[in-house]
Amino acid sequence: MQRKVLIMTLILGLIAAGFTAWGLVNGDIMVQMAATAIRWVAIGGLAWMSIKKNKLTTWIFFSMVAGLEFGYDFPWIATELNVVSKIFIKLIKTIIGPLLFGTLVVGIAGHGDIKQLGRMGWKSLVYFELVTTVALFIGLLVVNITRPGDGINPALWANTESIEKVEAQGWKDIVLHIFPENIAKSVADGQVLQIVIFSLIFGVALLFIKERPKKVMMEFCESLTEVMFSFTNIVMKLAPLAIGCALAASIGKMGFGILVNMIKMVGSLYLALGLLIVVVFIPVAKMINLPIRRFVKAIAEPVTLAFATTSSESALPKAMDALEKFGIPRKIVTFVLPTGYSFNLDGSMMYMTFASIFIAQAYGIPLDLGTQLTMLLVLMLTSKGIAGVPRASLVVVAATCTMFDIPAEGIALILPIDHFCDMGRSMTNVLGNGLATAAIDKWEKD
Repeated sequence: MQRKVLIMTLILGLIAAGFTAWGLVNGDIMVQMAATAIRWVAIGGLAWMSIKKNKLTTWIFFSMVAGLEFGYDFPWIATELNVVSKIFIKLIKTIIGPLLFGTLVVGIAGHGDIKQLGRMGWKSLVYFELVTTVALFIGLLVVNITRPGDGINPALWANTESIEKVEAQGWKDIVLHIFPENIAKSVADGQVLQIVIFSLIFGVALLFIKERPKKVMMEFCESLTEVMFSFTNIVMKLAPLAIGCALAASIGKMGFGILVNMIKMVGSLYLALGLLIVVVFIPVAKMINLPIRRFVKAIAEPVTLAFATTSSESALPKAMDALEKFGIPRKIVTFVLPTGYSFNLDGSMMYMTFASIFIAQAYGIPLDLGTQLTMLLVLMLTSKGIAGVPRASLVVVAATCTMFDIPAEGIALILPIDHFCDMGRSMTNVLGNGLATAAIDKWEKD
């Protein structure tokens, strides 16, 4: 029955798309009204399926479609709905600090294997650097072949929206950024790597404490972890509504026209992300004998959540829970996955290459191979430790452009479509970190 409803929904969607195109081309209001009615009937079919299946992934898919339609039909209302998605992201960010602290401390102090911690550390860093480097090169290759920036007039894409300005970081700044000076500030700023470092040192320190204080703290951290996972389940009830509101607000503000005008840029980026999955992720999965179908099913919810919310952080608690249920030990999940949020942002790394070269192409600035390779090296260094900075990828792109005499105001070319690009890169970040966690687990089991 559900399959029949899905087929009928797809047919109605195709009919509605045809009617919509016809009505817009010919200016026929009656046809447009009919198309709108058919689209809402199709959405009703998706709602029925979501109620029957009652799974988070299904509800997220429904909310995305309904949000897009609502933003298109009622833009004056939709633009005010982003407050719901902001509330959801805020609630998710409150979970991350306590959850990481509790799980990491229990994982380290509970097992007491400092040597394994060291092994996981160097294996993770080597893996992260290899994969992110390949991601940068794939992005560089695709953007040079497709050249999405050619033919764009920057003067026509003025945008009053701005991003936070930062200076290019040196190696000392990058190293210092890893270590927290105030753990409360690190939690408030969403500095995942600093929270991880504090929790690791705290867990190691707990190993050398006498039994009674150690037992009390361990029980506290175990209880904290269970409460935060329960907290996550409660907050996730809000996810479909938040996702629908976020997409409705974006479409209500910008419309679909912006995608038509910038389809080459968005399409090229998604092509590069697809190549990364095919060329890197699948071979790695096969190399470690990962049951790909079961892994994809296990991680589908956090990946879908990251795609729909455009936030890798929003999927972190759900991803930790999903990977643990998949069979990866908590001590590995809680170390590798959060660390990857600073060192293994495959989608974001690729996007930064794309965006930098795209801006240069739009301004007609030629970049030889040597300059582009130098730019990749700079991006590899400056992108570390940027978690917690709003629109962090664009911040790094702006700083990199300045270093290579590319107009930083070229960011205005990307801002209108950043939301749609961010969906793909956030999804890839979560998928890549989930795979990295599975790979480290495989290698740790010898």
